[in-house]
Amino acid sequence: MSNSVAPLPAAVRALAEADFSAVARSFTEAGFAVGQPADGIITIRRPDAARPAVLVSVGVHGDETGPIELVAYLLDALAQEPQALAVDLMLCVGNIGAIRQAKRFIDADLNRMFRAERGTLAGTAESARADVMIAATSEFFANAGKERWHLDLHTAIRPSVYPTFAIVPDLIADDAKEQLIAWLGEAAIGAIIMNPASAGTYSYYSAEHHAAAGTTVELGRIGTLGQNDLSQFEEARIALNRLLRGQAPAKAAKQAHVYKVAQNIIKLSDNFTMAFGKETQNFTALKKGDEIARDGDTVYTVQHDEELVVFPNPDVRIGLRAGMMVTRVK
Repeated sequence: MSNSVAPLPAAVRALAEADFSAVARSFTEAGFAVGQPADGIITIRRPDAARPAVLVSVGVHGDETGPIELVAYLLDALAQEPQALAVDLMLCVGNIGAIRQAKRFIDADLNRMFRAERGTLAGTAESARADVMIAATSEFFANAGKERWHLDLHTAIRPSVYPTFAIVPDLIADDAKEQLIAWLGEAAIGAIIMNPASAGTYSYYSAEHHAAAGTTVELGRIGTLGQNDLSQFEEARIALNRLLRGQAPAKAAKQAHVYKVAQNIIKLSDNFTMAFGKETQNFTALKKGDEIARDGDTVYTVQHDEELVVFPNPDVRIGLRAGMMVTRVK
């Protein structure tokens, strides 16, 4: 019996390699204005029509391949019937260098680069890539109408009490936020974290600087390109397909629990240690007074009756967030 891995489907291989040639040709022939402002970025517009502007990003972490497969199949289907695309679309394949090497990143986490000050990260490959993505994003939203979306699709590297969850910037306008949260319900997202401050993420950048309804969406567990269990993304696939085709909102598949950020745990020095392992499940609950981490004389403890830890990672660079603590709102 052969143990060889089946070749990647053409649509998945093309998106993973940031090859938009077939898609661009299809939409151009259908009368759309198609642009490729940079490697791994394509824009598809109807200049003569007022349409929602939707930015979909995948592969911001190069080893999170499930959303690449999800979006590849949706994009391929739309390219077969381009007139079905009802929005102005920008698709961004984030860390293409890391995807090509099957790594999370080349030098540093790309999803911490969308900030004015990058300090010691300024000379990294990801810093340069973020500049390219920022320029393309600014151009895409420059002449967009009021309805603006940014869905930054990820998969989690550790188990989670909620297999799917999303981070939503608190500064999004109320109407757009309500619409976004309704879409997350359609996508069967189990928990939503309302975030009051940026950690340099792509979705927070687009929300803060371009008034987009931006969110970082964690869709299940990390997997190998071509071998992801796409069933874990099915509700998200349906919801995204509906959005791109302009179909009426569907009933929520799940009523998400809502959390807010209680505190961010910042790594201040190489002395930083956490009171639990980085393999700890997202949304693990801790009680008031429990130690979270210590960094020299600084000790982080739980301040509320209960706080839940999300994204614990003591291996981040100094100055970056090593975890966030959240409390449930509803």
